[in-house]
Amino acid sequence: MTLDKLVSRNISLAVLLIAILIVVLLFRSRAPFGKDQTSFASVPQKEITRIELSGKGEKLLLEKKGSTWIVNGKKEARRSGIAFMERILTEMKIKSPVSSDLFEGEIANKNIDPVKVKVYESAKLLGSFLVYKTESNIYGNIMKISEKSKPFIVFVPGYEGDIGSGFTMNEFFWLPYMVFNLLPSEIASVTFENIADPASSFTIRGRNKVYTLADDSAGHPGWDSSRVRRYISYFTLVPFERWALDLSPSESDSIKSGSPMYRIKVIKPDGAETELTLWEKADKKTGGKDSDRLWGKTGEREDLFVMRYFDIDPLLKKRSYFFTE
Repeated sequence: MTLDKLVSRNISLAVLLIAILIVVLLFRSRAPFGKDQTSFASVPQKEITRIELSGKGEKLLLEKKGSTWIVNGKKEARRSGIAFMERILTEMKIKSPVSSDLFEGEIANKNIDPVKVKVYESAKLLGSFLVYKTESNIYGNIMKISEKSKPFIVFVPGYEGDIGSGFTMNEFFWLPYMVFNLLPSEIASVTFENIADPASSFTIRGRNKVYTLADDSAGHPGWDSSRVRRYISYFTLVPFERWALDLSPSESDSIKSGSPMYRIKVIKPDGAETELTLWEKADKKTGGKDSDRLWGKTGEREDLFVMRYFDIDPLLKKRSYFFTE
């Protein structure tokens, strides 16, 4: 082979390689913004088994053990919360790209730190990405695959809501939304305090599975023991609707500094107690009283939550309830 033919052949090969490279880059860019930039959704062969959230020196671990999801290796996770997170992780798609100016103004200039998310199936890493939670869009997020990659607003098709709120490292967010979940045998006493009508307040004490209606001084004759037992049974399942994590510190402090409507204190046989305080909630649309919901808080933590009257109403009895006419 002559030198000229060899040079010509090498040039042809180089042109072919360049053409192949261009084709690869073109197809990659149709992902639509580059596959490495947009692969947010996790696609397991069978199921997601582990989710890690980290940021600001904190870390939260959600891990599936058998058929149960566990929070930080300690407590069973709230099923609805896990189901929603699984839907986000497997179905989320890009809604729109975010310009550098928008990212700078809404994220960088506001010092919003990302939540780093890692998703696993057994030991296999299915994907990782960064979530910048923001109120700049209804989906509550701007996401990146990595710090140097392009930012996008991400959503779940068919769900026009805030998916950014799901990426929280607050352990209580992932636990069952439950105020009381006690069997009668786990209750030593219940004190119900009606702030507006103290005469309606009462205390129930239990001993050896026998419950009596009493106040601080003496028992009250004539009460119906079956109604007392029925009331105690209502503590078996008392949930709340959601944490009020969207409240600002000043809004939360304003509510807690106001006069409550009710207090319910439950003491267990071992002396452990739970005290639920309830405040009236305003209806944002009308400005009047919310007839369906109210604010709640226990002594376990300072965060407020929202309760439905439907769930708490069985416990909001007057002392007269226990007496037959």
